Amino acid sequence: MSVFRIERITPLPPAEAWRRLTDWPAHGAQVPLTRTRVLTPGPTAVGTRFTARTGLGRVAFDDPMELVRWEPPTAAPGVCRLEKRGRVVLGWAEIEVTAAAGGGSRVVWHEELRLRGLPRAADPLLATAGRLLFGRAMDGLLRS
Repeated sequence: MSVFRIERITPLPPAEAWRRLTDWPAHGAQVPLTRTRVLTPGPTAVGTRFTARTGLGRVAFDDPMELVRWEPPTAAPGVCRLEKRGRVVLGWAEIEVTAAAGGGSRVVWHEELRLRGLPRAADPLLATAGRLLFGRAMDGLLRS
């Protein structure tokens, strides 16, 4: 299993940073060759399921996920946790949004990522790739 953590400070208020980071279909626009589809009716809550499909044509895989924690920011930090329940991609991700000192928000993305069949020796490479890929996605979501 590879574990990585990404942290960003944004001028966006916590509610807006949260809204952007939990817009699941928008994630697909930030990750190359990926489309995200929400499978359950809104509003987003514990039990919401969605799938990120990555690849081209027949060379693709699904990354099904389910929200197991959903606490939008108020005076307390906002936290959501999703479990990855696919045949290829396993693990979890947590997104935390808090008010930053001096205004704006502090965002932390913490993830445990596993790819079925990938040897543990590849974990450092997978963590680096995860930090780069999801850091880019996070930056794009917070910028748009």
